[in-house]
Amino acid sequence: MRNQPLSVALAGILACGVAACASSVQQSAKSGMQSAAPRTPAEQARADSGIMPFTAADVHFMQGMIHHHAQAVVMAAWAQTHGARPDVKTLAGRIDVAQRDEMAFMQRWLRERHQEVPDPLEHYQMGMEMSSSDLMPGMLTPEQMKALDAARGPDFDRLFLTDMIQHHQGAITMVNQLFSSPGAGQELYVFRFASDVNADQNTEIERMRLMLGDSAR
Repeated sequence: MRNQPLSVALAGILACGVAACASSVQQSAKSGMQSAAPRTPAEQARADSGIMPFTAADVHFMQGMIHHHAQAVVMAAWAQTHGARPDVKTLAGRIDVAQRDEMAFMQRWLRERHQEVPDPLEHYQMGMEMSSSDLMPGMLTPEQMKALDAARGPDFDRLFLTDMIQHHQGAITMVNQLFSSPGAGQELYVFRFASDVNADQNTEIERMRLMLGDSAR
């Protein structure tokens, strides 16, 4: 009879211990499930050290895309002076603003990593003197640029839309080349930017194809 209170107390302690152990196991299981979830490249970078190292291919992509964007900005500016119809002017204005902002971003990214920062105007002038084989994917040849500059009204609309579709497709090719290069495109800002370029330019290509169809009616 004197041992009964002790037995009851031990039973209570054991019950509490089992409950605590069960709770601990559940928390460990939840933690394990969370840690087993797949991570994006950006999340893995933060887990490893905070910054995913950039590659030579990343630098080449950023420098080349500045060159590429510079030509698109020149093309877009002509829409305001070459008799383009209103919707073409609106599209060109959006391209001008977006690509100027992106060039500033790419220059800042390169500068912060102590890489060569291209001058967009200088790259555009260089592109006017390059042969077709030396141009970045999708860029217009000097002959195509001269033809676009000489066009007015409906002829300009047709050439602008056709040429800008070609130009955008080239940018998408550059993104694909980046991601196919081993280790490239994984640095957080490069990954985000290249993914945005791919999505935005595909969307604009579809819009320009519709606009090109409208102009043919």
